[in-house]
Amino acid sequence: MNTRGRLGHDGPLNRDHKLTERQTGALKKPVHNPREVAEIVAIQALGFIAGDPERLGLFLAETGIGPETLRNAASDPQFLASVLDFVMRDDATVTAFAKASELHPTNIAAAHQALGDPKWERDVP
Repeated sequence: MNTRGRLGHDGPLNRDHKLTERQTGALKKPVHNPREVAEIVAIQALGFIAGDPERLGLFLAETGIGPETLRNAASDPQFLASVLDFVMRDDATVTAFAKASELHPTNIAAAHQALGDPKWERDVP
């Protein structure tokens, strides 16, 4: 059976065709590292905080950073942990962020835990 005429090219597979980086962008491996996912959630939370001037003012006052240093601070994992600390301390804020980000509150809590201090392990002699 000749597929050349029906498919409109040199057969079902054209081996000379090279995919561009833009075309393969969707094929890149998804993020599975819990810490990386938690950082993404924290950055989303920072955007959520920044979207409400009153909430942003409170956050900036509590963290002691200024609006001009906010972008640079966002690359610090400890700062990202403080973002999720701020969101998690109030049920209404967690609920609002969960709704805005379409994340379940337990996912936000898991991200908070992943960015926080390592779980306590007792010292074993």
